[in-house]
Amino acid sequence: MTDVKQAGTLDTAVPAPVATGNGARAAQPALEPLREPDRRTDPPPRVDRRDPRYLALRNFAISMSVFNIFGYTVLGFEQPWTWPLFALAIGYTAEIGFELVSAWANRRQTAFSGNGLWGLYTFLLPTHITALAVNLLLYSNAVFWPIAFGVVVAIGQKTVLRAPIYGRMRHFMNPSNFGITVVLLTFGWVNMAPPYQFTENVPDIIRIGVPIIIITAGTVLNSMLTKKIPLIVGWLGGFVIQAVVRHYTWDVALWGALVPMTGVAFVLFTNYMITDPGTTPTKALPQFMFGASVATVYGVLLVLNVVYTLFFSVCIVCLARGAYWWVRVLLANRRERLSARSAAPVRQPAVAPAVTPA
Repeated sequence: MTDVKQAGTLDTAVPAPVATGNGARAAQPALEPLREPDRRTDPPPRVDRRDPRYLALRNFAISMSVFNIFGYTVLGFEQPWTWPLFALAIGYTAEIGFELVSAWANRRQTAFSGNGLWGLYTFLLPTHITALAVNLLLYSNAVFWPIAFGVVVAIGQKTVLRAPIYGRMRHFMNPSNFGITVVLLTFGWVNMAPPYQFTENVPDIIRIGVPIIIITAGTVLNSMLTKKIPLIVGWLGGFVIQAVVRHYTWDVALWGALVPMTGVAFVLFTNYMITDPGTTPTKALPQFMFGASVATVYGVLLVLNVVYTLFFSVCIVCLARGAYWWVRVLLANRRERLSARSAAPVRQPAVAPAVTPA
Protein backbone atom coordinates (compact mmCIF):
# COMPACT_ATOMS: atom_id res chain seq x y z
CA MET A 1 0.00 0.00 0.00
CA THR A 2 2.78 2.40 0.76
CA ASP A 3 4.72 1.75 -2.41
CA VAL A 4 4.25 3.36 -5.81
CA LYS A 5 2.11 1.16 -8.02
CA GLN A 6 3.83 0.32 -11.29
CA ALA A 7 2.49 -1.46 -14.30
CA GLY A 8 3.79 -4.85 -15.22
CA THR A 9 3.81 -8.23 -13.53
CA LEU A 10 6.14 -11.20 -13.40
CA ASP A 11 4.56 -14.00 -15.37
CA THR A 12 5.92 -17.42 -14.42
CA ALA A 13 3.28 -19.51 -16.13
CA VAL A 14 4.41 -22.07 -18.73
CA PRO A 15 2.19 -23.10 -21.67
CA ALA A 16 0.92 -26.64 -21.16
CA PRO A 17 2.05 -29.19 -23.74
CA VAL A 18 -0.63 -30.77 -25.92
CA ALA A 19 -0.59 -33.88 -28.07
CA THR A 20 -0.27 -33.56 -31.83
CA GLY A 21 -1.46 -35.92 -34.48
CA ASN A 22 1.80 -37.88 -34.72
CA GLY A 23 2.06 -38.44 -30.98
CA ALA A 24 4.63 -35.71 -30.39
CA ARG A 25 3.91 -32.99 -27.92
CA ALA A 26 4.08 -29.33 -28.72
CA ALA A 27 3.55 -26.33 -26.53
CA GLN A 28 0.23 -24.54 -26.69
CA PRO A 29 0.42 -21.09 -28.22
CA ALA A 30 0.60 -18.52 -25.47
CA LEU A 31 -2.49 -16.44 -24.94
CA GLU A 32 -2.20 -12.88 -26.13
CA PRO A 33 -1.48 -10.74 -23.08
CA LEU A 34 -3.83 -8.00 -22.02
CA ARG A 35 -2.79 -4.52 -22.98
CA GLU A 36 -0.88 -2.84 -20.23
CA PRO A 37 -1.17 0.90 -19.77
CA ASP A 38 1.46 2.96 -21.49
CA ARG A 39 3.55 4.13 -18.57
CA ARG A 40 4.85 7.06 -20.61
CA THR A 41 1.45 8.63 -21.29
CA ASP A 42 -1.27 7.05 -19.14
CA PRO A 43 -1.79 8.89 -15.82
CA PRO A 44 -1.76 6.88 -12.57
CA PRO A 45 -5.22 5.71 -11.42
CA ARG A 46 -7.07 8.07 -9.14
CA VAL A 47 -7.30 6.93 -5.51
CA ASP A 48 -10.89 6.38 -4.42
CA ARG A 49 -11.89 8.23 -1.25
CA ARG A 50 -13.71 5.09 -0.06
CA ASP A 51 -10.73 2.78 -0.62
CA PRO A 52 -9.88 1.12 2.75
CA ARG A 53 -6.18 1.48 1.98
CA TYR A 54 -6.55 5.23 1.56
CA LEU A 55 -8.70 5.48 4.70
CA ALA A 56 -6.10 3.56 6.68
CA LEU A 57 -3.30 5.84 5.46
CA ARG A 58 -5.33 8.95 6.16
CA ASN A 59 -6.22 7.83 9.67
CA PHE A 60 -2.63 6.81 10.37
CA ALA A 61 -1.45 10.25 9.26
CA ILE A 62 -4.08 12.03 11.35
CA SER A 63 -3.23 9.94 14.42
CA MET A 64 0.49 10.66 14.10
CA SER A 65 -0.15 14.38 13.60
CA VAL A 66 -2.49 14.66 16.59
CA PHE A 67 -0.13 12.68 18.81
CA ASN A 68 2.77 14.97 17.86
CA ILE A 69 0.73 18.09 18.59
CA PHE A 70 -0.31 16.82 22.01
CA GLY A 71 3.18 15.52 22.64
CA TYR A 72 4.86 18.88 22.17
CA THR A 73 2.15 20.93 23.90
CA VAL A 74 1.00 18.66 26.74
CA LEU A 75 2.85 15.37 27.18
CA GLY A 76 6.44 16.62 27.29
CA PHE A 77 8.33 15.56 24.17
CA GLU A 78 12.04 16.30 24.48
CA GLN A 79 12.88 17.37 20.92
CA PRO A 80 12.38 20.95 19.66
CA TRP A 81 8.85 21.55 18.39
CA THR A 82 10.15 22.64 14.98
CA TRP A 83 11.75 19.28 14.24
CA PRO A 84 8.56 17.54 13.03
CA LEU A 85 8.08 20.37 10.54
CA PHE A 86 11.68 20.04 9.32
CA ALA A 87 11.31 16.26 9.09
CA LEU A 88 8.14 16.64 7.00
CA ALA A 89 9.77 19.16 4.68
CA ILE A 90 12.78 16.88 4.12
CA GLY A 91 10.53 13.86 3.71
CA TYR A 92 8.29 15.50 1.11
CA THR A 93 11.30 16.78 -0.82
CA ALA A 94 13.07 13.42 -0.76
CA GLU A 95 9.95 11.48 -1.79
CA ILE A 96 9.26 13.75 -4.76
CA GLY A 97 12.94 13.75 -5.75
CA PHE A 98 13.25 9.96 -5.66
CA GLU A 99 10.01 9.59 -7.61
CA LEU A 100 11.19 12.01 -10.31
CA VAL A 101 14.42 10.05 -10.74
CA SER A 102 12.58 6.70 -10.72
CA ALA A 103 10.03 7.91 -13.28
CA TRP A 104 12.80 9.23 -15.53
CA ALA A 105 14.78 5.98 -15.28
CA ASN A 106 11.72 3.81 -16.02
CA ARG A 107 10.32 6.17 -18.67
CA ARG A 108 6.94 6.56 -17.01
CA GLN A 109 4.84 9.32 -15.55
CA THR A 110 5.38 10.25 -11.92
CA ALA A 111 2.98 8.64 -9.46
CA PHE A 112 1.73 12.03 -8.22
CA SER A 113 0.90 13.51 -11.64
CA GLY A 114 -2.37 13.43 -13.52
CA ASN A 115 -4.75 13.87 -10.57
CA GLY A 116 -3.93 17.38 -9.42
CA LEU A 117 -3.54 18.20 -5.73
CA TRP A 118 -5.48 15.08 -4.79
CA GLY A 119 -2.85 12.90 -6.46
CA LEU A 120 -0.03 14.76 -4.71
CA TYR A 121 -1.82 14.54 -1.36
CA THR A 122 -2.43 10.79 -1.55
CA PHE A 123 1.12 10.21 -2.83
CA LEU A 124 2.66 11.99 0.18
CA LEU A 125 0.51 10.36 2.89
CA PRO A 126 2.99 7.50 3.53
CA THR A 127 5.83 10.01 3.62
CA HIS A 128 3.96 12.04 6.24
CA ILE A 129 3.72 8.99 8.50
CA THR A 130 7.33 7.93 7.96
CA ALA A 131 8.86 11.35 8.62
CA LEU A 132 6.88 11.89 11.82
CA ALA A 133 7.65 8.38 13.08
CA VAL A 134 11.41 8.70 12.56
CA ASN A 135 11.49 12.06 14.33
CA LEU A 136 9.22 10.80 17.12
CA LEU A 137 11.19 7.67 18.03
CA LEU A 138 14.78 8.95 17.76
CA TYR A 139 16.64 11.22 20.17
CA SER A 140 19.78 13.02 18.94
CA ASN A 141 20.03 15.74 21.58
CA ALA A 142 20.26 19.14 19.87
CA VAL A 143 21.53 17.84 16.51
CA PHE A 144 18.89 17.46 13.80
CA TRP A 145 20.85 16.10 10.85
CA PRO A 146 20.81 12.43 12.05
CA ILE A 147 17.00 12.69 12.03
CA ALA A 148 17.10 14.11 8.52
CA PHE A 149 19.44 11.29 7.48
CA GLY A 150 17.02 8.71 8.89
CA VAL A 151 14.08 10.24 7.03
CA VAL A 152 15.95 10.22 3.70
CA VAL A 153 17.11 6.61 4.21
CA ALA A 154 13.61 5.47 5.17
CA ILE A 155 12.12 6.99 2.03
CA GLY A 156 14.95 6.17 -0.38
CA GLN A 157 15.07 2.46 0.45
CA LYS A 158 11.56 2.03 -0.97
CA THR A 159 13.03 2.64 -4.41
CA VAL A 160 16.02 0.32 -3.93
CA LEU A 161 14.98 -2.58 -1.68
CA ARG A 162 12.18 -4.18 -3.66
CA ALA A 163 11.03 -7.75 -4.27
CA PRO A 164 8.56 -9.42 -6.66
CA ILE A 165 5.72 -10.03 -4.18
CA TYR A 166 2.67 -11.66 -5.74
CA GLY A 167 3.93 -10.69 -9.20
CA ARG A 168 4.53 -7.00 -8.49
CA MET A 169 7.67 -5.22 -7.46
CA ARG A 170 7.10 -3.81 -3.98
CA HIS A 171 9.34 -2.54 -1.20
CA PHE A 172 9.64 -5.04 1.63
CA MET A 173 11.45 -3.15 4.41
CA ASN A 174 9.34 -1.22 6.89
CA PRO A 175 10.31 2.38 5.98
CA SER A 176 10.37 4.16 9.33
CA ASN A 177 11.73 1.10 11.15
CA PHE A 178 14.53 0.75 8.59
CA GLY A 179 15.45 4.43 8.80
CA ILE A 180 15.58 4.30 12.59
CA THR A 181 17.67 1.12 12.51
CA VAL A 182 20.23 2.60 10.11
CA VAL A 183 20.59 5.72 12.26
CA LEU A 184 21.08 3.65 15.44
CA LEU A 185 23.73 1.52 13.73
CA THR A 186 25.52 4.47 12.12
CA PHE A 187 25.62 6.95 14.99
CA GLY A 188 26.51 5.43 18.35
CA TRP A 189 25.54 8.59 20.22
CA VAL A 190 21.96 8.65 18.88
CA ASN A 191 19.44 6.82 21.02
CA MET A 192 15.78 5.92 21.08
CA ALA A 193 13.45 8.59 22.37
CA PRO A 194 13.22 8.24 26.17
CA PRO A 195 9.99 6.41 27.07
CA TYR A 196 9.15 8.80 29.87
CA GLN A 197 8.63 11.68 27.43
CA PHE A 198 5.30 10.24 26.29
CA THR A 199 3.74 10.95 29.71
CA GLU A 200 6.26 13.25 31.37
CA ASN A 201 4.25 16.38 32.17
CA VAL A 202 0.77 15.00 32.88
CA PRO A 203 -0.97 13.70 36.03
CA ASP A 204 -1.12 9.99 36.79
CA ILE A 205 -4.68 9.59 35.56
CA ILE A 206 -3.67 10.92 32.13
CA ARG A 207 -0.58 8.69 32.12
CA ILE A 208 -2.92 5.73 32.35
CA GLY A 209 -5.28 7.19 29.76
CA VAL A 210 -2.65 7.79 27.05
CA PRO A 211 -1.90 4.10 26.32
CA ILE A 212 -5.59 3.25 26.61
CA ILE A 213 -6.47 5.85 23.97
CA ILE A 214 -3.66 4.62 21.68
CA ILE A 215 -4.74 1.00 22.10
CA THR A 216 -8.37 1.84 21.38
CA ALA A 217 -7.62 3.93 18.30
CA GLY A 218 -5.07 1.43 17.00
CA THR A 219 -7.38 -1.54 17.53
CA VAL A 220 -10.21 0.13 15.64
CA LEU A 221 -7.87 1.12 12.81
CA ASN A 222 -6.22 -2.29 12.50
CA SER A 223 -9.45 -4.27 12.78
CA MET A 224 -11.64 -2.24 10.41
CA LEU A 225 -9.19 -0.91 7.81
CA THR A 226 -5.78 -2.59 7.72
CA LYS A 227 -7.09 -6.02 8.88
CA LYS A 228 -3.89 -6.69 10.84
CA ILE A 229 -5.37 -8.22 14.00
CA PRO A 230 -3.86 -11.70 13.27
CA LEU A 231 -0.43 -10.07 13.03
CA ILE A 232 -0.92 -8.28 16.36
CA VAL A 233 -2.14 -11.50 18.01
CA GLY A 234 0.92 -13.37 16.72
CA TRP A 235 3.23 -10.61 17.93
CA LEU A 236 1.70 -10.30 21.42
CA GLY A 237 1.35 -14.06 21.90
CA GLY A 238 4.90 -14.63 20.73
CA PHE A 239 6.15 -11.88 23.03
CA VAL A 240 4.59 -13.57 26.06
CA ILE A 241 5.93 -16.97 25.00
CA GLN A 242 9.49 -15.72 24.52
CA ALA A 243 9.33 -14.10 27.96
CA VAL A 244 8.22 -17.40 29.54
CA VAL A 245 10.92 -19.35 27.67
CA ARG A 246 13.62 -16.91 28.77
CA HIS A 247 12.30 -17.11 32.34
CA TYR A 248 12.50 -20.91 32.60
CA THR A 249 15.59 -21.37 30.43
CA TRP A 250 17.85 -18.44 31.33
CA ASP A 251 16.32 -17.52 34.71
CA VAL A 252 15.15 -14.10 33.53
CA ALA A 253 12.63 -12.42 35.84
CA LEU A 254 9.23 -13.05 34.25
CA TRP A 255 7.69 -9.71 35.17
CA GLY A 256 10.84 -7.95 34.01
CA ALA A 257 10.52 -9.66 30.64
CA LEU A 258 6.85 -8.71 30.36
CA VAL A 259 6.95 -5.15 31.69
CA PRO A 260 7.85 -3.56 28.28
CA MET A 261 4.29 -4.36 27.20
CA THR A 262 2.99 -1.73 29.64
CA GLY A 263 4.86 1.21 28.07
CA VAL A 264 3.54 3.74 25.59
CA ALA A 265 6.45 3.02 23.23
CA PHE A 266 5.46 -0.67 23.05
CA VAL A 267 1.83 0.25 22.41
CA LEU A 268 2.86 2.62 19.60
CA PHE A 269 5.14 -0.02 18.12
CA THR A 270 2.39 -2.66 18.22
CA ASN A 271 -0.37 -0.56 16.69
CA TYR A 272 1.48 1.75 14.31
CA MET A 273 4.92 0.29 13.47
CA ILE A 274 4.82 -3.47 13.09
CA THR A 275 1.43 -3.36 11.30
CA ASP A 276 2.66 -1.34 8.31
CA PRO A 277 0.29 -2.52 5.55
CA GLY A 278 2.81 -2.10 2.73
CA THR A 279 5.48 -4.43 4.18
CA THR A 280 3.45 -7.13 5.95
CA PRO A 281 1.42 -10.07 4.60
CA THR A 282 -2.25 -9.67 3.74
CA LYS A 283 -3.62 -13.13 4.59
CA ALA A 284 -4.38 -14.13 8.18
CA LEU A 285 -1.98 -17.07 8.63
CA PRO A 286 1.07 -15.33 7.08
CA GLN A 287 0.26 -12.29 9.22
CA PHE A 288 0.23 -14.42 12.37
CA MET A 289 3.52 -16.03 11.36
CA PHE A 290 5.07 -12.63 10.66
CA GLY A 291 4.13 -11.30 14.10
CA ALA A 292 5.28 -14.47 15.86
CA SER A 293 8.56 -14.38 13.91
CA VAL A 294 9.25 -10.83 15.08
CA ALA A 295 8.66 -11.92 18.68
CA THR A 296 10.95 -14.94 18.24
CA VAL A 297 13.78 -12.85 16.78
CA TYR A 298 13.24 -10.33 19.59
CA GLY A 299 13.75 -13.05 22.20
CA VAL A 300 16.87 -14.40 20.45
CA LEU A 301 18.41 -10.92 20.25
CA LEU A 302 17.78 -10.35 23.95
CA VAL A 303 19.48 -13.64 24.80
CA LEU A 304 22.45 -12.40 22.74
CA ASN A 305 22.41 -9.10 24.71
CA VAL A 306 21.58 -7.02 21.64
CA VAL A 307 20.01 -3.62 22.29
CA TYR A 308 17.28 -1.86 20.27
CA THR A 309 15.70 -5.27 19.81
CA LEU A 310 12.26 -4.01 18.74
CA PHE A 311 13.62 -2.26 15.66
CA PHE A 312 16.24 -4.87 14.79
CA SER A 313 13.78 -7.76 15.00
CA VAL A 314 11.36 -6.14 12.53
CA CYS A 315 14.23 -5.38 10.13
CA ILE A 316 15.49 -8.98 10.23
CA VAL A 317 12.03 -10.46 9.59
CA CYS A 318 11.27 -8.00 6.78
CA LEU A 319 14.64 -8.78 5.17
CA ALA A 320 13.95 -12.52 5.42
CA ARG A 321 10.52 -12.01 3.83
CA GLY A 322 12.03 -10.10 0.91
CA ALA A 323 14.70 -12.77 0.42
CA TYR A 324 12.01 -15.48 0.48
CA TRP A 325 10.09 -13.82 -2.35
CA TRP A 326 13.22 -13.38 -4.46
CA VAL A 327 14.19 -17.05 -3.98
CA ARG A 328 10.65 -18.14 -4.76
CA VAL A 329 10.53 -16.21 -8.05
CA LEU A 330 14.04 -17.27 -9.09
CA LEU A 331 13.16 -20.93 -8.50
CA ALA A 332 9.91 -20.51 -10.47
CA ASN A 333 11.84 -18.97 -13.36
CA ARG A 334 14.33 -21.85 -13.25
CA ARG A 335 11.52 -24.42 -13.36
CA GLU A 336 9.99 -22.53 -16.29
CA ARG A 337 13.23 -22.68 -18.26
CA LEU A 338 13.66 -26.40 -17.54
CA SER A 339 10.05 -27.12 -18.56
CA ALA A 340 10.42 -25.16 -21.78
CA ARG A 341 13.65 -26.98 -22.56
CA SER A 342 12.11 -30.42 -21.97
CA ALA A 343 9.00 -29.55 -24.02
CA ALA A 344 11.04 -28.39 -27.03
CA PRO A 345 11.09 -30.98 -29.88
CA VAL A 346 14.35 -32.88 -30.31
CA ARG A 347 15.90 -32.34 -33.71
CA GLN A 348 17.21 -35.49 -35.42
CA PRO A 349 20.53 -35.10 -37.21
CA ALA A 350 20.22 -35.00 -40.96
CA VAL A 351 21.38 -38.21 -42.69
CA ALA A 352 23.18 -37.86 -46.01
CA PRO A 353 21.64 -39.94 -48.83
CA ALA A 354 23.46 -43.14 -49.63
CA VAL A 355 25.62 -43.02 -52.79
CA THR A 356 24.97 -45.96 -55.19
CA PRO A 357 28.13 -47.13 -56.96
CA ALA A 358 27.99 -46.93 -60.77
